Amino acid sequence: MSEAYSNNQLEALKQPTTIIWIVMAGECIAAILALTPSPATNRWVYFGLASLGIQWVGLLTLATLLSLRRILSGRSALAISAATLLLLQLLTWATSGVILWTFGAYWQLSTGAWLTLSLQLSGIALLVGLMGMAALNNHIRVRQLAVRAKQAEIDALTARVQPHFLFNALNAAATLVHREPQRVEQILLDLADLFRAALAGPAEIDIADEILLAQRYAEIESIRFGQRMRVEWQLPSPLPALRLPRLSLQPLVENAVHHGIENSAAPGSIVVSLAPAGAQWLLSVDNSVPDATQAVPHRNGHKVGLSALRARLAGSDRVALSTTQAAGRFQATLSIR
Repeated sequence: MSEAYSNNQLEALKQPTTIIWIVMAGECIAAILALTPSPATNRWVYFGLASLGIQWVGLLTLATLLSLRRILSGRSALAISAATLLLLQLLTWATSGVILWTFGAYWQLSTGAWLTLSLQLSGIALLVGLMGMAALNNHIRVRQLAVRAKQAEIDALTARVQPHFLFNALNAAATLVHREPQRVEQILLDLADLFRAALAGPAEIDIADEILLAQRYAEIESIRFGQRMRVEWQLPSPLPALRLPRLSLQPLVENAVHHGIENSAAPGSIVVSLAPAGAQWLLSVDNSVPDATQAVPHRNGHKVGLSALRARLAGSDRVALSTTQAAGRFQATLSIR
């Protein structure tokens, strides 16, 4: 378990809901103890003693864990659970001792009754702690499986350079081998950069590098479509110092090519722009949408790539994707904070 994850688990103990659940669970345990057959004292007195002891143990354990969170930060779940069990036992006996010394005479609590209550509380603390360890380990396993599944999904989505694009790019390069060998070399270099970005690399890259990847992708596709595809880049100079998830812009350009150019029998245009908007920057890809007379059959819709990118950005609090369509244009916009 990572340090950040351990820290988050300990910080979660400060939430009001956590304290409420601890108090409620303590009262339930005290009520169960009071309802056991033949308590040593009056059931209400027994409930009061058990409730007092359990609440003190639970809240003191919570307070101690919070005060030690910097020391426990980065420790494994097993180490944190073991420390919690040890604290539960120590505080159980310390609290029951304080109860005997402070209220023993008032509640007519004999040493034997105190020992019985202390053993019961200690056993309950041990059982609750062990069940808590099992629940925590199960929670961590489920969380890790969910994280791995999400990461696998993200890896699959980020590595998603459509096979037809690869085949088309290679075919285009093959047609230029004899006529423009230098351009073929550039196509292969661009392909290498695109696949390197898709299959490996950091989770976030500079916006300048992301734009360069999208430009290389557009250059490769322009070989296929020629005059049918016009791309305009409206970018500030110099580019702002922004970072965004890798391959965030390229899928938007790919979507525009697939649905605005390839999907149309007539020439189309794509405009990629970056502009400030208050405290954020808007990175937009705007493409023409073919009408009913220009659209290629069975190629309608703006779904390929957008849902995948939206899923990747779902956990980000700095980058969001939005789309609009009006007056024969479709626009996908990344809001970057």
